[in-house]
Amino acid sequence: MNTLHVAYLALGTNLGDKKRNLLTAIAWIKEEIGTVAAVSSVYETEPWGFVSENTFLNMVIKVETALPPLELLHVTRKMERKMGRPEDHSPAYQDRIIDIDLIFYDDLVYDSDELTLPHPRYKERRFVTEPLKELMRL
Repeated sequence: MNTLHVAYLALGTNLGDKKRNLLTAIAWIKEEIGTVAAVSSVYETEPWGFVSENTFLNMVIKVETALPPLELLHVTRKMERKMGRPEDHSPAYQDRIIDIDLIFYDDLVYDSDELTLPHPRYKERRFVTEPLKELMRL
């Protein structure tokens, strides 16, 4: 029997049909990652770290998964590409169809070239902290 882990994923989108983008991401997460145990409200926010005329829709979801952290990261990146996000390795923030960030994975503290847990900048991002607080109260 696989041990289930609890992960919190932040979802964001500011291009195309933003509501549909979030729903599509959640559906694929259910198929590829595990059980979606809780979903925050959707927050409309201004771009963070760059200028754009497109506002974001953001949310956080709580997922129960058997995937280890790096595999979870790889699956979310694959989903981003599948939804049309270009594989851009530029450090600059930009408009996006979907962004899926792994914020927490159990109580794991982890740091590698590929993944840092908890997410290193989540406390700076109100579009993550507000929906995260909402889920933590559930």
